[in-house]
Amino acid sequence: MAQASAAAALRRLRRPRDPSATFLSSLLHSCFLSSTSACSPVALHGPKPLSGASSSITSSACSSSTCRWFDSHRRQSAAAATTTRALHHAPSSDGSSESTPTSQSQLLHFIKSTFGTLEGKNHCWLNAVNGIWKTFNQEGMYLVLLYQSHETLDGDCKHSAAFRKLKYLHQRYPHLNVFAMQYGSGISSLATQSQAVRTIMEEYITFPILLSDKDFTNMTNGACYLLFEGSKDHIIFTKLDGYPDLMIRGMEGFSALSAEPIENVVESGVPWQKEEVVKEPYVGSLRNLLLYHPGGLSVDEDGDRIFISDSNHHRIIISNCDGVILDCIGSSPGFEDGEFESAKLLHPAASFYHAAEDCLYIVDSENHAVRKADFGRRFLETVYPVFNKKGSGVWSWIIDKLGLTKEDASKKDDASNIQDFNAEPVVFPWHLLKISEDDLLVADRSFETSWILSMSTGEKKNIVRGRAEAMELCQQMIDERHALLKDIHINGSSGDKGHSNLLEKIPCNELVSSISRFRKCIVFCDTDGQRVQKHDLDTKETSNIHFTNVGVLGLPYWFVCRLEKVSTWGHSAGQFQDHNRKVNVLPGRCNIKVSVDIPVDTELATPLVESCIWRQVRGSGAEISESDAQDTTSEKVGIAQQWYDEIDNLAFSEAAEEPAVHKGDDKPADESHQDQKSVHFTCAVNVSPGTCELVASAALYLKVDRTKADHEDQKAVIKRILQCQGHEEHVGVELLTENHIDARDLVIMKPVHLRLRMECTDHPAGTTNKETISTESSLEISITLE
Repeated sequence: MAQASAAAALRRLRRPRDPSATFLSSLLHSCFLSSTSACSPVALHGPKPLSGASSSITSSACSSSTCRWFDSHRRQSAAAATTTRALHHAPSSDGSSESTPTSQSQLLHFIKSTFGTLEGKNHCWLNAVNGIWKTFNQEGMYLVLLYQSHETLDGDCKHSAAFRKLKYLHQRYPHLNVFAMQYGSGISSLATQSQAVRTIMEEYITFPILLSDKDFTNMTNGACYLLFEGSKDHIIFTKLDGYPDLMIRGMEGFSALSAEPIENVVESGVPWQKEEVVKEPYVGSLRNLLLYHPGGLSVDEDGDRIFISDSNHHRIIISNCDGVILDCIGSSPGFEDGEFESAKLLHPAASFYHAAEDCLYIVDSENHAVRKADFGRRFLETVYPVFNKKGSGVWSWIIDKLGLTKEDASKKDDASNIQDFNAEPVVFPWHLLKISEDDLLVADRSFETSWILSMSTGEKKNIVRGRAEAMELCQQMIDERHALLKDIHINGSSGDKGHSNLLEKIPCNELVSSISRFRKCIVFCDTDGQRVQKHDLDTKETSNIHFTNVGVLGLPYWFVCRLEKVSTWGHSAGQFQDHNRKVNVLPGRCNIKVSVDIPVDTELATPLVESCIWRQVRGSGAEISESDAQDTTSEKVGIAQQWYDEIDNLAFSEAAEEPAVHKGDDKPADESHQDQKSVHFTCAVNVSPGTCELVASAALYLKVDRTKADHEDQKAVIKRILQCQGHEEHVGVELLTENHIDARDLVIMKPVHLRLRMECTDHPAGTTNKETISTESSLEISITLE
């Protein structure tokens, strides 16, 4: 029913319009989204006309006169932006007066005074990843989003769009210094910091946010963008609905920002500037929660599967209704197709399950892409953007060098398709809805811009501007979600009113992709509480989904010790507490047992399994795998005798009986793992004379002890487990516990990092010079996580 109404709206959307008005409007709206050089023809084509739409102006027809006109218009706009430095104190078009030179100088002086100082009397830096605030100085060019604290909900939506615009420019101009500034209230206020931290997590902000208790409202006349050079004393202003890219182009020295051209956009097919280092928001140990900003979910009722977008962990968790984790898609942040264990996502959002194909369509928000997970092959591939994907392996490199790479036929036949492809790129998508048999509606978070894509080909069919037209396509589906929220609000028990009141504060279009009906329940994401909940339609009770079988998730990518990372994650690297030990051993096999005492007032949420342990031996030693760890005789024999013994074993050995398989053998031996106060894991190392090092990492899943019933005690235990230090961590815990009436259900990952240095002497002397004596030793290492 919903798809039928959407199809009707889609047909109305495809009716003929005034071609010149439609095309010029789309060009003006794409002024910001294009963000390519003024002389590039790629961004100057309009959206590809829909099939069946009558239009006298097509992409090819307008690529001459109209594009020349728009190119000239862009140059004039850029030149006009340059002159705004002399006009910023003149009356604006809406009658309001802009800032005076005196107030402008005060604002600029205050901003520059915060550079190099993490926290001061009137300011505090948040999300200052790896001390990035230390690199701010009197050099370079700065783009700042300036806004006031404690805006209304509508204002937050406007700021959300402003943050996305700033993020896009940050990607487009990697040498531009970008940060946001929130002013107007006490920097130590929990409400002030909570607003900033929530923005960092929700919007996936990778640049710093400056908090200030000063009031600059009269100087800036509301929220705006600021652009200035560190070595000069003037500022360019533009309002939130302006085009800061034109403002940047008007600045002197703009050529320095274009030091890295994006000619590779057409070649790679990816409509944004790729970065070698994946940047992530800095929230300290808050990422050690089992779920970190679950941004969306979808369901497969017939298969009893819930697909949860664990957005800031860059993965899709697949579980059943009881919380048993069945599978996981995504290994680490990035953009890479492949098997589920090796594929990479970057801040996935909404998803849609296609039962006929047994595939899951996923919005890959920070990659500006739509991906498809094929459960039959357990393979993740890219639907949009459509381009020649080159693998990163050796075989792919050989195929490419031999010229055997297959090309996209449509691109080979018509090069203009590539230009149309890049003319209106999908930027920071969030929602994903199926509106017809082969059409997907992909929309940004606020539905201000939507894109209609083909499921089968990934082709971009149309672009929908404005929330009204987007709502016309999917209003019925949104109403269905709203009905689910209303059911929770009206029919929920008295204990559930807190959950329903929280949901009522969020605009319904924000929850379209994070709520769904699943059999006799309503499942939804609670991003502030970092959890997924279900509302039972029979009992009218709301409860958390308690996840089990977490060993499927493996060891988190950020838990691996820093020196052992194959690639540099840059800003994603967190602080590690390494437990360093040094021992002297003899040559031969060394059996190492590591005992880890779990923190006080905590208990294990799940046993430690092998998939959550990572080991590496380097130097003069080598790890012995289980297949190599067979019992061997300690009796010394010669080489010839060993050869005869092997022949005898082959000739006279009896077939070993296969062990009987019983149901439940895969369960841990100790079912009362919650009562354990320590966990153990082992490693066998073959040591040779010299120095070797065992580096091991493990992930423990902990919960607050069941005896801790007081809410404040629970909060104190959580902060101690997470080892909160920065403002972001403390504020994040406050947000977390505010939404958890009982925080004992919260699962926290606790990292264990061991570096064991082993000094090995020479082999013991034998009876002859050629004789080598190897030994077997054992040692136990104890670690306390306090």
